[in-house]
Amino acid sequence: MEGIINFFKPEGMTSHDAVYLFRRLLGMKKVGHTGTLDPMATGVLPICIGKGTKVSDYLSNVDKEYIAEMTLGVKTDTQDSTGKVIETSLKKVSKDEIISCFEGYIGDIEQTPPMFSAKKINGKKLYDLARKGIEVQRKKNKITIKKLEIINIIDNKRVIFKVLCSKGTYVRTLCNDIGEDLGTYGHMSYLLRSRVADYDVNSALGMETLKSMTKDELVRIILPLDSALTHLPEMQLDSSFFKPLSNGVKLEIDNVDNLVYNNPIRVYVGGVFLGIGKVYTDNDKVILKMEKVFNG
Repeated sequence: MEGIINFFKPEGMTSHDAVYLFRRLLGMKKVGHTGTLDPMATGVLPICIGKGTKVSDYLSNVDKEYIAEMTLGVKTDTQDSTGKVIETSLKKVSKDEIISCFEGYIGDIEQTPPMFSAKKINGKKLYDLARKGIEVQRKKNKITIKKLEIINIIDNKRVIFKVLCSKGTYVRTLCNDIGEDLGTYGHMSYLLRSRVADYDVNSALGMETLKSMTKDELVRIILPLDSALTHLPEMQLDSSFFKPLSNGVKLEIDNVDNLVYNNPIRVYVGGVFLGIGKVYTDNDKVILKMEKVFNG
């Protein structure tokens, strides 16, 4: 068994709990996930099965899409609705002010990771320190907000929005920072991850559905390994390349204009997904080297 299952994580479940669930359902230990999704959040959590764990790093770097709710007027220590209220404000803001503020967050911005997060500093997870009442200095991360669309504004206090963002983005910090900029505080009161790469919430399978399946039925819904890598460019080669590439031989190939050198690519041999490789130049020669072979 190997591949990816598009799992709809329910509220209250940790990402580790989800991995444990699939280990039990499938009767195997080699199971992982592609990036932590907070317990309060719901939505897409791709689960990697067998050799699928080898593609998790490539999938964790892709853009992710969320639908969230921001509630203004209240600041919490976790920046979401699970935390302790530490500041409140009665200041009222207009719809135009909210729209204008949101527009200012589109593009490349910097964000300070929240204390209640799994990020590590000096080997210690921030949330472990935060639970002990310890706050440490955190470096700002450069992130990219590619799309930020307001879906609805309710009483100029609750804002439903959709965001497409880069790796490392904290949506609750986005809510906190927008609230600060509006001068009225804010926190994330709802979060649904609607898409990770090509894994969409509409095709995600929920826990009860998965629990009702037999093991054979579960095996049939496992998606192929390369479904996690559609964001990478692909190279198609004929079947004669299968053996040397599988054995780690570096091959000289013709110049390929549509590939970015030194970046990972999907390699197919005879129409079959072989693995992840890289193309680079060496003494004016174009070389293909496999980094991970899955079907060799």
